[in-house]
Amino acid sequence: MVQSGAHMAQEGSVMFMGEYSHTIDAKGRLIVPSKFREQLGNEFVITKGLDGCLFVYSNAEWENIEEKFQNIPLTTKDARKFSRFFFSGAAVCEVDKQGRILLPQGLREYAGLQKDVVLAGVLSRIEIWSKERWQDTNAYDDMDEIAEHMAGLGLNI
Repeated sequence: MVQSGAHMAQEGSVMFMGEYSHTIDAKGRLIVPSKFREQLGNEFVITKGLDGCLFVYSNAEWENIEEKFQNIPLTTKDARKFSRFFFSGAAVCEVDKQGRILLPQGLREYAGLQKDVVLAGVLSRIEIWSKERWQDTNAYDDMDEIAEHMAGLGLNI
């Protein structure tokens, strides 16, 4: 565990932060850090994310996402394609008494999750990564250049 996990950002919304290392057991179960469980509750949605990870959303955030997608015209090919990718793999997960969830096999395969994983809080969602992919994706050697691009988007830190 690296740092604390979640707090309320604005009224009714949740903001996740922090990075936690855990393992998936032989049955495909994963412990969800208590800081994340406090904000997610006992039931939440996991789906295929971008960059080869899984995205985890609270039920309230998932409802917001569903509502946004319902307002996108079906005539937009990219919207149809992304909707299929994002929603077809989605699963509701429930936390057991030991604080674990059962990750569906298809989602584990998509993200290459076998044993060592990283759970990262990223604003309104949690990302679940294979430890190896997390380390490869998050090599911070180009962060200065990325920060310059972010400044162009209006994000000055």
